[in-house]
Amino acid sequence: MVIDKFENMAQYASLNPLFAEAMAYLEQTDLNALATGKVVLKEGELFVSIAQTKPKTKEEARLETHNEFIDIQIPLSGTEVMGYTPRAELPEEEYDADKDITFYAGLAADYLAVEPGMFAIFFPQDAHAPGITPDGVKKVIVKVKVK
Repeated sequence: MVIDKFENMAQYASLNPLFAEAMAYLEQTDLNALATGKVVLKEGELFVSIAQTKPKTKEEARLETHNEFIDIQIPLSGTEVMGYTPRAELPEEEYDADKDITFYAGLAADYLAVEPGMFAIFFPQDAHAPGITPDGVKKVIVKVKVK
């Protein structure tokens, strides 16, 4: 897991061959002007979703992991709290290959506030519970194929 300021994002480009392309898109695009929906940058490997979340408590946020994709999450309209637990500390659960997701019961071990101007990167080994906010937030979720 990585949490940092948006201005430092380029420092992480070497972590995956597709990160540079994703980061170039993010830096060249007025993210706040994008409507909710999905932009495919590279079919089956790299896409950007703009979402508007609803209010969610820690108890409502479910821990999740992905096997095939890395998440880059960027809150735009407000602070989003994201839960985190190392996947190795969680019991085995059923993986949904069609949706590339595994959900886990219980609360996260730690919670981190990610503000506008920041981002979080969650790798397959990072269970995360995103979307915790009293008001909901507009956010960007970049899905990057694991390479």
